[in-house]
Amino acid sequence: MTNNESKIRVIKVIPYNSKWIDEFKTESENILKIMENDIVKIHHIGSTSIPRMSAKSVIDILIEINNIKNVDKYNNAMKSIGYEVMGEYGIIGRRFFLKGIYNRTHHVHIFQVGNPEIKRHLNFRDYMTVHPKEAEKYSKLKQELALEFPNDINGYCNGKDKFIKEIDFKAEVWAYTKIVE
Repeated sequence: MTNNESKIRVIKVIPYNSKWIDEFKTESENILKIMENDIVKIHHIGSTSIPRMSAKSVIDILIEINNIKNVDKYNNAMKSIGYEVMGEYGIIGRRFFLKGIYNRTHHVHIFQVGNPEIKRHLNFRDYMTVHPKEAEKYSKLKQELALEFPNDINGYCNGKDKFIKEIDFKAEVWAYTKIVE
């Protein structure tokens, strides 16, 4: 393998791994040690949080915090445990950290309590968990896209976009009906 080949991020979707739960817990504890005074809640989100879901082996962590501006004071500490500081990274009101540029292991999404992105992510996770046929469709789509776009994260993400938006809508309706009942 040449030097340039090792710097290509390969998109690989693998079958569900129950160890992802332990990886979430371990990393959450590491982050909690850094930000414990500001964290309200920590959630495991994304495909690795959904039982039986095939996924890229990247643990997505969502953190609720009282004041989003406080997160910036932890940038150096997050760097010290291997994270890249990405700022808002395309979503206003978020702080985003990633671990591993080419061999990605974790994403940390931090939002201030009450940000609608929190509910959207949790609704998606919960909806997919209780609707295994939808989760199976999503798994298959991701596997197909990973084969089609093994080195093109934009193509991979664009291919998922329509499906995710449809599930976001279904999940929002589903969550609302749970509250009303």
